[in-house]
Amino acid sequence: MDPITAAALAALAGGLGGEAGRHAWQGLTTLVQRPFGRADAEATQGDGTPQVSSGEREVAALEGDPADPMRAQALATALGARAALDEEFRRLLDGWWQRAQASPSGGDVHNSISGGTQNGPVLQGRDFSSLTFDMTRTTASSDRD
Repeated sequence: MDPITAAALAALAGGLGGEAGRHAWQGLTTLVQRPFGRADAEATQGDGTPQVSSGEREVAALEGDPADPMRAQALATALGARAALDEEFRRLLDGWWQRAQASPSGGDVHNSISGGTQNGPVLQGRDFSSLTFDMTRTTASSDRD
């Protein structure tokens, strides 16, 4: 599994990546809410606190302050520790991370039209599909010569 960096977690928590980033972050929060797959990972210390964090507190903390590198590092550490103890979690976390890395990271669109008068439809935006333009000329064919 590729390591999940604190910087990447902070970027996702901060909303970078637009809708894809928000979707990836939601996937992570859902993942850490899953119960541990191994009983020894759920064991508690003498005072009742878990030996290994599920990551839920760290996710909430980073979501509250995505610019705090210590919170991002705490989440990365919690995810790594839980993955080391829980094989199913490691497999699911690896799948989540692969999808998160493959998602488009930007939603910015920068359109520019230059070169004088445009003789036709101009469409500005991003990620268009299945578009058809009827480009029938209304002037005489002699104008083309």
